[in-house]
Amino acid sequence: MLEYSRFQYFIILIVVLLSTLYALPNVFPQDPSVQITANRGFQVNETLQQRIEADLKKAGIAPKAVELEKDGELLVRLTDVIEQGKANDVLRESLGNDYVVALNLASTVPDWLGAIGARRMLMGLDLQGGVHFLMQVDKKAALDKRFDAYAEDLRVLLRDKRVRYESVERRADNSIVATLAPGVDADAALGLVMQALPNLTSEVADNTIVVRVPEKEIQQITTDAIEQNVGTLRNRINELGVAEPIIQRQGSDRVVVQLPGVQDTAQAKRILGATATLEYRGVIEGNPYDAVASGNVPPEAKVYYRKEIGADGKPIPILLNKRVIASGEQLVNARSGYDSRSGTPMVSVTLNGIGGQRMFDFTSENVGKPMAVVYIERIPEVKVVDGQEVRTTRTSEQVISVATIQGVFGKEFQTTGLDSPKEAADLALLLRAGALAAPMDFVEERIVGPSLGKENVSRGLTAVLYSFGFALAFFLVYYRMFGLITCVALLINLLMVVAVMSFLGATLTLPGLAGIALTVGMSVDANVLINERVREELRAGLPPKAAIAGGYQHASGTIVDANLTALLAGVALFAFGTGPVKGFAVSLIAGIITSMYTAVSVSRGIATLIYGRRRKLKSVAI
Repeated sequence: MLEYSRFQYFIILIVVLLSTLYALPNVFPQDPSVQITANRGFQVNETLQQRIEADLKKAGIAPKAVELEKDGELLVRLTDVIEQGKANDVLRESLGNDYVVALNLASTVPDWLGAIGARRMLMGLDLQGGVHFLMQVDKKAALDKRFDAYAEDLRVLLRDKRVRYESVERRADNSIVATLAPGVDADAALGLVMQALPNLTSEVADNTIVVRVPEKEIQQITTDAIEQNVGTLRNRINELGVAEPIIQRQGSDRVVVQLPGVQDTAQAKRILGATATLEYRGVIEGNPYDAVASGNVPPEAKVYYRKEIGADGKPIPILLNKRVIASGEQLVNARSGYDSRSGTPMVSVTLNGIGGQRMFDFTSENVGKPMAVVYIERIPEVKVVDGQEVRTTRTSEQVISVATIQGVFGKEFQTTGLDSPKEAADLALLLRAGALAAPMDFVEERIVGPSLGKENVSRGLTAVLYSFGFALAFFLVYYRMFGLITCVALLINLLMVVAVMSFLGATLTLPGLAGIALTVGMSVDANVLINERVREELRAGLPPKAAIAGGYQHASGTIVDANLTALLAGVALFAFGTGPVKGFAVSLIAGIITSMYTAVSVSRGIATLIYGRRRKLKSVAI
């Protein structure tokens, strides 16, 4: 019979309410904005806010609002992209290199929606405009760097274990050969090497030890290098203040960087192309404030500044030893976690042989004393002087961590004394992403203007609306009351697709709009199957209620089978596709899942609500 439980109606109601709630943020437009972030030694405060307001007023620009954000940034909201560009030029000239000025799109979604995780659907580069880079990783350089590290580890091992050797060198086939001194027990030395380097394959040939890197390890090295570079790029792009950048691998050695809303290709290239490194230095006792004020700095020390801001509103100075213990060039890995003894957040660091030996020598003599980690970034800048471009380099140095040496350690150690797991994770990211694991070249760059994005959005939405409108008109005319039921189910389906993509943080691209349009068509197919099956049951002489129940029951299996095959195709596109193909796949997968639910469950619930309560149902408008 034609029945539907209250529990099923309750589920439909909850689904519709949640879909409406999470699709609602897309109604609120975004404000073209300019975002200001302070460089080291400067801060964003009310004084800066007043200065910016005065500069904009002087330039004849009337912003919608100038707001101080909780995360230490200042946001200037403008009325349109033209005003945004003017304000960006004015503020860059006014603030210079003291602050990072970047284009952005500010959300107008109410805070209560953000508190429950509701957010706008992200717009891709083709819809919003911005810059697109294709960067290629030099895999050979990454392998050379790791092979050199293995060779150095082998030298240090033999030296520490007092195994006499004549040379340790790399060969053209990427093997590392250690030639032992006459009279040395090669088998005993091989045992030491295999114990110290278990992930490599080692063997004895005459009086030499040959160490080879397995193919699996080589693949892991290149994969780690690309992933580290992606992390480095992501960390640097944060300086641009770009809303939801897209950074993803393409193929085996390329990385795609898309910065929606950014129109300044030069600034983006400067940030992405900057080189960075790390240094570990000992802390010199003394009063750094007096040293800064008097200029009387101890001969073995140099003044640095910590990332924290002091009570006077300025970065806190600290005296560090001029001698570098180890640098980022010796860094192999860094992972965040918890100290097993104290349970506090920590970062586990691994250095290569050279760095490990230097760290061992230093910590042996300085237990209980502090050691600092200095983050150094060299940023290329381009200035126009007398009509010509002059390229210079600005060096930014900042102490990101100061920790007390708890005991003697070498190539592996822990950095403790961190305030929170987030700080530990951030520090590990800085350590890993301080420098690119391998050089990267700009293979391709292009800019997409906002006018093109606006046109794409308009055309894409028009296509979706027309396809939806044609489907509704056909169903209303051809299936009458069941056509109305189908139209309601299609509307709920479209609402659910938008809600799901917004909740998951999926990026909507132009192919994604095509996927939504295709979903509408596939949902129409499912409803056609149901409606035609109901007609067949009526022609067979079944009572109207039995015909409706039978139509849904018999068509449901076919609908599920057909949609599952399409779903598998969407999963394959997402797994193996890149860029626009992934965008199409995401919207297709979301649409297939929601269309199956609305066609089989929601439309049946509506039909039961209309016809199920009638005791004597003589005919059905279909």
